Amino acid sequence: MDNLPVLLRSYGIQPTLQRLAVAEGVLGMDSHPSADQVLARIRERYPTISRATVYNTLNLFVKKRLLRTQNLRDGTVLFDPNAGPHHHFVDEETGEVLDVAWDAIRVAGLESLDGLEVSEFQVVMRGRRRSRN
Repeated sequence: MDNLPVLLRSYGIQPTLQRLAVAEGVLGMDSHPSADQVLARIRERYPTISRATVYNTLNLFVKKRLLRTQNLRDGTVLFDPNAGPHHHFVDEETGEVLDVAWDAIRVAGLESLDGLEVSEFQVVMRGRRRSRN
């Protein structure tokens, strides 16, 4: 990822070496990793980085809205590097979580929810990928 220091600063995050390592590890993924998966990936390149540093940095990134957390499978918190609006599909066979474009799903009736003011929502679908023939 180019210009990670500039990206971190734009979110109000001071770009230390450890934070840059975590950003490089998680933002370069096209999946929805757990904290342990991020840690394993970062340790390939930075074997001395601590678990606490990675966890604290991931939580800072969530607090600053650079990442989002998702609870999409088995009570495991996943980190979503796609902070923009989108939906999710969880493959029940593999556990893989896929992004679904925001415009691919239409949700009707939000304005008719009596007494509720919806500020945000997402659709989570579960199923299996069809084989591609």
